[in-house]
Amino acid sequence: MNSTPLRVGITPAHTCSYLPEQYEQLIVLMDENYRTAEGYESLLQAGFRRSGNDVYRPHCTQCSACHSLRIEASEFKPSRHQRRILNKNRNITWQLSQQDKPVYYALYERYIHQRHADGSMYPPSYSQYKQFLLCNWLEPFFLEFYEGDKLIAVAVTDILPHSLSAMYTFYDPDFEAYSLGTFAILTQLQLTLRMGRTYLYLGYQVDNCRKMNYKSSYLPHERLKNKVWEKYTITSD
Repeated sequence: MNSTPLRVGITPAHTCSYLPEQYEQLIVLMDENYRTAEGYESLLQAGFRRSGNDVYRPHCTQCSACHSLRIEASEFKPSRHQRRILNKNRNITWQLSQQDKPVYYALYERYIHQRHADGSMYPPSYSQYKQFLLCNWLEPFFLEFYEGDKLIAVAVTDILPHSLSAMYTFYDPDFEAYSLGTFAILTQLQLTLRMGRTYLYLGYQVDNCRKMNYKSSYLPHERLKNKVWEKYTITSD
């Protein structure tokens, strides 16, 4: 990526959705040659991220709080808390689908109404759901979680030649005590190994944003800082 020209645009500065006291700008991909699984994976390695059809990366002049985070699945070691979640959810089954289903949006809508009514994704709509999660040039996978026959969560995941990228997880609010967001990431790490991939990308880590700093609990992991992936190793459990 360092030696390959890349056509991009840049957005106007606007209030940051993670740190409201800051302003954010985004570099947005304009190069159609990279809208492939292989091209997108190379952009993930350079700190980009997909939202719907768009691929972007923070480009903020006054702030550098957002760091891409990825986990090398073969090195990951679950903490005591994460092991408890795996054990608590041992009766939850999961399967992969590559087809969007009406039941997904119904679950997404309920999740946003009850869990994120104070956020930028409220009120939800199907067009917003499609623009955020679906993609014309890369078909996402849907990791479905069931308790018995009941669908209780969906983790939207991009499966790439050498990695997986966790897009978004939404779940039945009645099952909040199951820690399904954490369980989804732990399952995606298992899937990364099972599919012979190396990394699971989790998007951006923002240490000072409560909604975004949970990713730091998955150790060891790597963060992209100054164009270099730095490893953060296991601390005391």
